[in-house]
Amino acid sequence: MATTAHPLVVRARRLAAEVLVPEAERVDQEGVPVSHIEAVKRSGLLGVVAPVDQGGSGAPPAVLRETAEILAGACCATWFVQTQHHTPVQTLAGSRLPVRERLLGPLSRGELLAGVAYAHLRSFPRRPVRVRREGDGWRFDGTVPWYTGWGLNDVLLLAGVTDDGEVLFAFAEAREQPGLRASPPMRLAALTAARTVSLELDGLWLSSEAVALRTPYDRWAAGDRARTLNTNPAVFGVAEAALSLLEDRTAAPLRSRLDGVRRRAYALADHPVPGESAGERLAVRAEAYEVLRTATTAAVVAGGGRAMALTGRAQRLAREGLFLLVQGQTAETREAHLRALGGVPAV
Repeated sequence: MATTAHPLVVRARRLAAEVLVPEAERVDQEGVPVSHIEAVKRSGLLGVVAPVDQGGSGAPPAVLRETAEILAGACCATWFVQTQHHTPVQTLAGSRLPVRERLLGPLSRGELLAGVAYAHLRSFPRRPVRVRREGDGWRFDGTVPWYTGWGLNDVLLLAGVTDDGEVLFAFAEAREQPGLRASPPMRLAALTAARTVSLELDGLWLSSEAVALRTPYDRWAAGDRARTLNTNPAVFGVAEAALSLLEDRTAAPLRSRLDGVRRRAYALADHPVPGESAGERLAVRAEAYEVLRTATTAAVVAGGGRAMALTGRAQRLAREGLFLLVQGQTAETREAHLRALGGVPAV
């Protein structure tokens, strides 16, 4: 079956056209509504890569990428809330711990929406979130600087580092509780609508039954590095949305550039050795950002003064493009992107 004809791709397009696009500018100003999340849950898109025997679709990576492009281009804030969900699903699918039995099914079927709190692990050897044994469970202390989907997610996958340098991931209810307090929602230049907060952890205790993964930091970091080398499909989705605002004579050469970068990015993402060709992956990633910047800038220029209104689609896409420059950023990807911006050849 061609990816474009896959049932989940068809559903994503319908969701985008009927729900997300018509409300995108209002959502940008007012926040992702619960009704959007309920629509995503009903669509089956939360189970796109989840195991079939747990109620998911077990779709190939190409389907996940195409649905991500569609959702991000339609309403980047809604895409960003729901995209967090796939990491907990994949973590549980690879786990043999008891929490798999309790949560993988509901997450795969879209009965629950999960968020993630682990980007702070990339600051190691600093440990913004520390974990230590306490009784028959684990105690979490510290600060999660960024947590998206507060008030929309049902559960969160929280990570911290032990004194022995082990990474521990465990599930908690996504609500204030003893040892867990959320900040007021952050006001950001883009995606304020995604309801991002910081989380203060002061003795949050989670049972051993909540643990989904324990692994040495170096092993986790190697897998994380391989993932972050690749280009985020949302970059292509937002760029496509910007190109749709242009006349064909302006859009055609940019679309050709975009299609070429996309083909190379996805060929690298499908390479059987995830961390291989790191320099090429980073170069393609930077090139994709350049096409995104050009496309969103062109949409603003074409829109003229009207593009500056908060009801204008072009300015929203331009701000979402800025957000994607730093989303999922690591020290390595930042340095490579800065070198590309300065015209320094990739190493």
